[in-house]
Amino acid sequence: MKKFAIIMVLAALVGCGNAQNKQDEKQNGAPAGSAAVTEQEQTPNNNTMKALVTYFSASGVTRNAAKQLADIIGADLFEITPEQLYTEADLDWRDKQSRSTIEMNDKTSRPALKDGGKANLANYDVVFVGFPIWWYTAPTIINTFIEANDFEGKTIVPFATSGGSNIKKACEDLKAAYPNYKFGEGRLLNSIDKAEIEAWAAGLK
Repeated sequence: MKKFAIIMVLAALVGCGNAQNKQDEKQNGAPAGSAAVTEQEQTPNNNTMKALVTYFSASGVTRNAAKQLADIIGADLFEITPEQLYTEADLDWRDKQSRSTIEMNDKTSRPALKDGGKANLANYDVVFVGFPIWWYTAPTIINTFIEANDFEGKTIVPFATSGGSNIKKACEDLKAAYPNYKFGEGRLLNSIDKAEIEAWAAGLK
């Protein structure tokens, strides 16, 4: 009789346990005994920044900086390519008749870009735009690129390489030319410091 009573008690306890497991499964949406998905795991990370690094490079210096930047922050790359590439003679700033001098003396100049300069920006939140400093500002081919694309809802972040000038005037000129677009803090990337780049990019999120 005592054995029968003990068996009945054990059966009741097992039944209660199974019922509780089924109730847990119903509430959590997960099989009994498996780890329930937490609210944090279900919620996507809204702080993730999807970035694109675009750049114009006439001699390769800005290209190297752009590639390092993209590698550090995990961004995609897009080269802003002139329809007609610049020669060494084109870049001679001392020659008043050189191509670059003529373009920079004409603020309405919009040098043509390969394939119209169209970039697929739809999936990006932040678009870095890199260039060498010419005549203390951004080359007019950067204007061609910005005007060829829709930056609505994006953050444009200028970066540059330079032989001696800073990026301040270039940033001011771009903001003045495109007041309806949002600009992030520009930066000169003559040298690359991984920690500084990561901190800079983190501040743009």
